[in-house]
Amino acid sequence: MKIIEGGVTAAKGFEAACCEANIKYKNRTDMAMVYSKEPCECAGTFTTNVVKAACVQWDQKVVYSGAPMQAVVVNSGIANACTGKEGFDACEATAKAVEKALGVPYENVAVASTGVIGMQLPVEKLVNGVEAMSKTLDSSLEAGTAAAKAIMTTDTIHKEVAVTFEIAGKTVTLGGMSKGSGMIHPNMCTMLGFLTTDLAIEKSLLQEALSYVVKDTFNMITVDGDTSTNDTLLLMANGLAGNDKITAKGADYDTFVEALQYVCEFLAKKMAGDGEGATKLFEAKVVNAKSKEDARTLSRAIVASNLSKAAIYGCDANFGRFLCAMGYSGAEFDQNDVELFFESSEGRLQVFDKGTPLVFDEDLAVKILGASEVTIFVDMHEGSEEATAWGCDLTYDYVKINADYRS
Repeated sequence: MKIIEGGVTAAKGFEAACCEANIKYKNRTDMAMVYSKEPCECAGTFTTNVVKAACVQWDQKVVYSGAPMQAVVVNSGIANACTGKEGFDACEATAKAVEKALGVPYENVAVASTGVIGMQLPVEKLVNGVEAMSKTLDSSLEAGTAAAKAIMTTDTIHKEVAVTFEIAGKTVTLGGMSKGSGMIHPNMCTMLGFLTTDLAIEKSLLQEALSYVVKDTFNMITVDGDTSTNDTLLLMANGLAGNDKITAKGADYDTFVEALQYVCEFLAKKMAGDGEGATKLFEAKVVNAKSKEDARTLSRAIVASNLSKAAIYGCDANFGRFLCAMGYSGAEFDQNDVELFFESSEGRLQVFDKGTPLVFDEDLAVKILGASEVTIFVDMHEGSEEATAWGCDLTYDYVKINADYRS
């Protein structure tokens, strides 16, 4: 696998565009489109929130129908959630605008929205935006980057990545973009994400690969404990790499899953580190747990704790907060088996040893916790399974951002 420049336009046959539709934001792009020259096999994972946005329900219908997908239209600023029939009408109008502009059957068009819940989308602006973007679709890396920037809300950086890998002598490319900064919690994939590849693969295997990879990537991040109404991750595969179509698991499938794991983990960590108001990426790695599920549960509990997140922000070596979070996580373990360490680019420090607090260098602890990426490393000494979760510190700015979000 080779990491390359680019995002959703890196793979053969994919184009992107964006525009200023003035849906909510002014003087910035707020609509994006990703388009494939050929119909794509598609896969998706979606929010587990019972309150699902209209666009989520629309996309579930597209993905589960078995029909191909050829275009995705995304808007930022308004979420199209809790919007009733009018919200569904907005989805259909957007998809039909793509059909009119590009000749793609509207049933093959996905839509996604992010922003304020409970506001209606201005349909005329969406339709005009689709028309404008259909004329500026471009396969350049710059077009992909511009699309990644257009879907941002409170994000401070755009998020994109691309890789190449070999399948039976053919070079295959996989790229993606995502957005996510707040309302992030591990209960599906907690964001908007769009992945594109020129791999030829059967739809059922594409879905299986995506669902498998999500468990240890997008499902392992948290910012604030809120699972969004709009979480959507879509993967499109148009087959233009020219490889023999993958129709069964084996070496080729495993190679693809490895690349997909890298891309999804990269984007997940970018979102966790860009949490609203965040100054640090906060990682928890749990090793030697009794089961994979225990390892996931324990690591997520550490990064989800507000007290843990506040300690990371304040560089406070209060390791009891991490142990406390583990204790109420629901996983069963013996605290007398546990070792706990602080890690970062500034060093590694053990602070807890099998039930006993250690005397440690407070200055070194502060230095380690002051790095831009901080890891709480926990050895359970009860098995062989491990998992890693990602979050961010909790700062004053998180409250400021969310106190004025609608304005």
